[in-house]
Amino acid sequence: MLKKIGLGVLVVIAVLVVVIATRPAAFSIERNTTIAASPEVVFSFLDDFHQWSKWSPWDKRDPNMRRTYEGAPSGVGAMYSWEGNSQVGEGRMTLTESQPNERVRIKLDFIKPFTATNEVDLTIKPAAGAVVVAWVMRGNNNFMAKAFSMVMDMDKMVGKDFEAGLGQLKQASEEEARRRADEAKKKTAAPPVAAVPPKP
Repeated sequence: MLKKIGLGVLVVIAVLVVVIATRPAAFSIERNTTIAASPEVVFSFLDDFHQWSKWSPWDKRDPNMRRTYEGAPSGVGAMYSWEGNSQVGEGRMTLTESQPNERVRIKLDFIKPFTATNEVDLTIKPAAGAVVVAWVMRGNNNFMAKAFSMVMDMDKMVGKDFEAGLGQLKQASEEEARRRADEAKKKTAAPPVAAVPPKP
């Protein structure tokens, strides 16, 4: 009897392993939002990792997160590493492509709580007085990630973070757009006309 139970368990495990192994490895997660700001304003928040703390959905999860900036100050070659609590883990981002006011591409390396390397694209497209920003992450799941995806909806879980980040990017960009517009108005405002004293 025990042999039959043991054999049955082995068969179930074998079937499960086959099912997990044959699941698609490639994945893509995408979210987008419309922002009432110029491409230049939005791009300034994407191309410089120093600006990510103003909109990143993960920064608020660990106020004591350690950040390290290396390489170029912005654009291609800029690197950002983080190390935090269990909610943010540890990892590194490297900016590998930068098309001004259009797109940045990032190599995303997760170190903890799991190791993985993904590719991230953040694109900006003009749309009737605003821009549409798309956040896309692509990669390939290993066996453990495939197994995890059977019980957790990764698109929904990660997508929720993307939506939160894009919402914060929208707020930061629109505030910056208003600030720049106010400054431009002050610079172009006509200087006050000096009063002419009456002739004696």
